[in-house]
Amino acid sequence: MSTLNNPVGWFELYVSDMARARAFYKAVFERELAELPAPPGSKLQMYAFEQDAAVKGAAGALVLSPDMKPGSGGTLIYFSCEDCAMQAARATAAGGLVCRPKSRMGEYGFISIVRDTEGNSIGLHSRQ
Repeated sequence: MSTLNNPVGWFELYVSDMARARAFYKAVFERELAELPAPPGSKLQMYAFEQDAAVKGAAGALVLSPDMKPGSGGTLIYFSCEDCAMQAARATAAGGLVCRPKSRMGEYGFISIVRDTEGNSIGLHSRQ
């Protein structure tokens, strides 16, 4: 049996407007985000995506930080979806932009890339 874990254990998406970012991600993925307590003395504001420790996949949060800024062109995080075209359409309706429409990735399924309301690019992946 392998002792390797999936390589991503946590992710943070930096935002400049927490209310706007929360509304975007809630609309696209139809999931709640729960406020995480900031470390003592910290100016961070964090909201985590709903998570279940018994299910595979990485957990993560939206983060408003005076030291980190959102943007495109860096790390790309892929969210798992039933059908990435559905989430891409929700992203547009929620004020985002589709950068790459649903595209076949051979045996690996399909992807789409969207830009959120904060300027972050995120990937969407589905098997159908």
